[in-house]
Amino acid sequence: MLLATQLQRVFILKDKGQEIRLSDPEPKWSTEAVLHFYAPTYPILTTAKISAPAIRDDAVEYRFETVMGTKG
Repeated sequence: MLLATQLQRVFILKDKGQEIRLSDPEPKWSTEAVLHFYAPTYPILTTAKISAPAIRDDAVEYRFETVMGTKG
C-alpha cells in the first residue's frame, strides 16, 4: 500500500552570517503571506525574495534571500 503525506514547509533566513529556521505559521498560507508574517520580526525580509523550494530531510525548504547589506 502506498501512503502519501504532506511535507512540512520550513523557511530559512540568513541574517548576520547565521541561518535561522522559521516554522510554517499556517500551512494554507502562500509563501508570500509567510514572508509578510515574519517581516515585522525580521525587518531584513521587507526586501527579500523567496527562492525555489528544495526538499531536504522530509521537509520543503524555502529560502528568504536578500541582497541588503552586501557590497558590489
